[in-house]
Amino acid sequence: MSLSLFAHPLSSYCQKVLTALYEAGTPFTYRQLSFDDKETGAEFAQLWPIQRMPLLRDGDRSVMESSIIIEYLDRHYPGLAPMVPADPAAAQEVRFLDRVFDNYVMTPMQKIVFNAIRPAESRDPYGVDEAKVLLGRAYAWLDAHLKGRTWAAGDRFTLADCAAAPALFYADWVLPFGDGFPTLLAYRQRLLKRPSFARAVDEGRPFRHFFPLGAPDRD
Repeated sequence: MSLSLFAHPLSSYCQKVLTALYEAGTPFTYRQLSFDDKETGAEFAQLWPIQRMPLLRDGDRSVMESSIIIEYLDRHYPGLAPMVPADPAAAQEVRFLDRVFDNYVMTPMQKIVFNAIRPAESRDPYGVDEAKVLLGRAYAWLDAHLKGRTWAAGDRFTLADCAAAPALFYADWVLPFGDGFPTLLAYRQRLLKRPSFARAVDEGRPFRHFFPLGAPDRD
């Protein structure tokens, strides 16, 4: 086995894949991307011209997109518990929730973050307001949907939780849950205590000063 992951510790989608790798205990080489390492960056750009992290390299094969990477790992380098259940109905729910966290939490959260990086004259306040509305709707739906569940799809930690962990971690920094979504807040706290995600969060701590909206001290 010769697995390598091109990633950065502060990236939400990289943390998603790292959580899955740490859950399974799968050994890999961490090819950390940074402005200081031109050689690794050039190799990454050659392998994936779109240049969106993370990228998994398995020998001569490249695998892109976080959900696809996790399913690839689940098939070829499985841990003790599968990230996607074998039962088709259960697998469909896991994949659906993965899409919910990516599309309706991670995406609007990142829209707000990336807007803060832009030059002042190029910012999009209307787009930010739209993103906050979508986040609020997602919070409300998830708070109701997750009631009575330990993890996103039930009692087992799955691909859906790998997606939820970084999405909710950063979303609460961008648009805090407050007291209105107690189920969602409790779920976020369980995710932060999960050793696999806690490890990914700790690896990103030295880079928090790069977070453009300011990283709170509470996590």
